[in-house]
Amino acid sequence: MHIYAFGSICRGEVTPGSDIDLLAITESSDPRFDLETYSIYSYARLRMLWQEGNPFAWHLWLESKLLFAEDRSDFLHQLGKPQAYRGVVVDCEKFASLFHVSHTAVFAGTESIVFELSTIFLAIRNIATCFSLGCTGGPDFSRRSALRLGSDSVPIDPAVFELLERARVLSTRGVGTGPNQEELRRVTSALPDVESWITALCAKAKSYERLQ
Repeated sequence: MHIYAFGSICRGEVTPGSDIDLLAITESSDPRFDLETYSIYSYARLRMLWQEGNPFAWHLWLESKLLFAEDRSDFLHQLGKPQAYRGVVVDCEKFASLFHVSHTAVFAGTESIVFELSTIFLAIRNIATCFSLGCTGGPDFSRRSALRLGSDSVPIDPAVFELLERARVLSTRGVGTGPNQEELRRVTSALPDVESWITALCAKAKSYERLQ
């Protein structure tokens, strides 16, 4: 058994809205680990993710800290560097579809506005993270990866980005308050630019893939 921390605590980006991401690696099901607290993976599954060059493998490789090892070994370190990430186009298009579903729901007057804004934030963040990993020399797994892509950063007011991030925290952890009408107006006004950014980033990912 191995236990690792990963995510914002390992990046030094802990905020009042942060949680502590914990990974437990076991040979089989282990009742000691709560699924609400730990991401639980088998050794075989992690080896497979490493061979696939999966973004989560890269996340762990770059941003994890060993907390406990039953055999005193560092399993993730022993796996070595993951294979190259080749799924940037597929993953960006997958999260683009997720964005479009929630984008449509917001303008249709959904009763689950916090959930839809949370999903929009997730899509924006994951598209940026996948793009940074697959198309740049600086993979960024932070919550603000979309604001850290230089000229390819999402064209959104940081305050609006924070509103989307706030919705994500409220939706996933039940902490905080939902948007008021003025905040919702500001978010919906920004979404067309976000949609154009997603389209452009997916196109750049395709061009990059063709050149590889």
